[in-house]
Amino acid sequence: MKKITYCEAITEALTYEMERDKSVIVYGIGVPDCKNIFGSTKGLQEKFGKDRVFDTPLSEDALTGFGIGVAMNGMRPVHIHIRADFALLAMNQIINMASAIDYISNGQLKCPMVIRIIIGRGWGQGFQHSKSLFSLFTQIPELKVIAPSNPMDVKTMLIGAIRDNSPVICFEHRWLYWQEQYVGEISNDCFLSYPNISSNSFKPILYSSVYGNTVDITLLSYSWGVVECKKAANIIWQTHGVSVDVIDLRVLSNLDIGHIHNLIKCDECIIVEDDWLNNSVGAGFLAQWIDEGYRNISYGQAVHNNIVDKHINFSRIGWKNTPCPTVRNLEDDFYYNAKDIVLKITNRLGLRVPDLSRFDIYSHENHFKGPF
Repeated sequence: MKKITYCEAITEALTYEMERDKSVIVYGIGVPDCKNIFGSTKGLQEKFGKDRVFDTPLSEDALTGFGIGVAMNGMRPVHIHIRADFALLAMNQIINMASAIDYISNGQLKCPMVIRIIIGRGWGQGFQHSKSLFSLFTQIPELKVIAPSNPMDVKTMLIGAIRDNSPVICFEHRWLYWQEQYVGEISNDCFLSYPNISSNSFKPILYSSVYGNTVDITLLSYSWGVVECKKAANIIWQTHGVSVDVIDLRVLSNLDIGHIHNLIKCDECIIVEDDWLNNSVGAGFLAQWIDEGYRNISYGQAVHNNIVDKHINFSRIGWKNTPCPTVRNLEDDFYYNAKDIVLKITNRLGLRVPDLSRFDIYSHENHFKGPF
């Protein structure tokens, strides 16, 4: 085990798969330049050559179509869009072409393509450079959407995505790139250890801050939201002795509602989304929750041999319903952070508002140096 960053985990995953499989190529605007996509493609062109790692013209639609074409002909391309906002220029290729190849060919053709889409705020990014658009892609059948929140997950899930025979969207929040975690080396039998996304091995995972016997509230999130949730959970425990569970969805398409149901152990759940709330991933989750009949949750508490059912109260946190402002003080109000989650928890549980001055509430925009 060694401590690596989220960015280094991406590089390790790409390097391993390119060494293992010569059909894997990596391309996109800025891939081999001096910044190497925030450092995530550093050294790849020097190691694998310009035929397998290369820059492209500024033409998102054409270059996504190129990736689909080579994927249909036996390659495994990893195409990188440095901002989600500009991936919109390739939506015809992604939605009408890549996602439907298997269906339209009756399974005779596959599109094993990974599209890395970078999201998240910096400072002064404005409305053209700060979108997430998670739910836009999760609506599409046959398109798999992942949002790893830590180095271990991005390493294993990116490997799994490259090995998958379907198109996979991998959302990477730019603030995650310097998150650190101890991650194991890739072993020779890693083909079994790192299954593809199709195997359904990457279910939602539970992180618990339980130090007592009960959980008081659950936070359900994904991507950068998980980092903020963990921080908020730690603050709530230190200030109130209240235990908080954090569920990381990890895979946003085809949510396993039954599995999530089994992870929630209390009657309060806050869905924390790094996106607008209108028709969001969380909104889709709640709709599926109702459709599949999970209106109540059973705790197994025996009362005269009967099971006591308790209703789960859901609430949500996300972006303000407006385009993202460029001015810093308005931008700070547009986005939430751990402080807002703490305030939401105290409101839901009827707790006093704690003094947060002694806590290091995340301000990662101060670390972000811009893409250039």
